[in-house]
Amino acid sequence: MKTARFITRNSGVAIWRQIADQIRGDITAGKMPSGAKLPPEVTLAERFSVNRHTIRSAIAALTKEGVLRAEQGRGTFVANSKKLTYRIGERTRFSEILSTQVRETKGILLGHRIEDPTEDVAAALGMVAGQVIRMDAMHTADGNPVSCGTTWFDAARFPDIVEDYQASGSITAALRAAGIDDYLRKSTVIAARHADAEDLRHLRLSPGAIVLISTAINVDMEGNPIEYTVSRFAADRMEIAIAGKSAG
Repeated sequence: MKTARFITRNSGVAIWRQIADQIRGDITAGKMPSGAKLPPEVTLAERFSVNRHTIRSAIAALTKEGVLRAEQGRGTFVANSKKLTYRIGERTRFSEILSTQVRETKGILLGHRIEDPTEDVAAALGMVAGQVIRMDAMHTADGNPVSCGTTWFDAARFPDIVEDYQASGSITAALRAAGIDDYLRKSTVIAARHADAEDLRHLRLSPGAIVLISTAINVDMEGNPIEYTVSRFAADRMEIAIAGKSAG
C-alpha cells in the first residue's frame, strides 16, 4: 500500500466503501498478509486524499466484517488474508468441504415454515402439487458466519426435516435420518450482488459488501430432486470452486 490511491467522487459508491474495497483488494492480492499492521490513519488519509473520519469508517467496516482486527494500544492488523474455498462437486457437503480448512463448522437454524411453493421452487423439486418446508439457516466456520441461505423440501416426503436438522445442524445428517443415505448435486448456478439487509445482519457485513449467490438442486441416487437451496456467501471470506463434471 505504498503507492498513491485514487477514489471516484460522485460515483454513487461511498468514498469510505471505495477505500475499504481497495484495502481488501490489497489483502486478497497478498500485499498485506495475515498479522500485518495497517498504516496509521494519517498516512492512509494522505494516501487517499481524504480526512481521517473517512478512513475510520473504512477501517470500522472491515473490522466489523472480520477482515481487520483492532488491538488496544497497538493498532489495527489484518485478521485473515486467506479466503476459505467452497468446492462444489458431485457430492457437496458443507462441513466436509471445510473440514481441512477450519477447526469447526456449525449450522444454525434461523427460521422455518410450511408454505406453498413458488413456480421456481416447484419446478426445482419436480412437484405438481403439495406444500414445501422452507428452512432459513446460517453456517459458521470457527465461529465466524460465512454463509446463510434458504432451503426447500417437499413437505410430504420430508415431514421431520426441521427437527432432524435442529438435532444435528447438518442437512446431510437430516437427510440420512429421512432415509437418504447418499445424494448428488444436479446443478449449481453462481451469481453475485450487494448484500441486502438480511445478509448484513446475519453475516455481519457492512453496507456495500458483496455476496456470492449459489442456487443449487440436489437429487437422490435415482435422480429425484430432494433439495433446492439458495445460499449467500460473504465474498471476502469465501471463494467458490467448481469441479469439472459435477457443476451441472
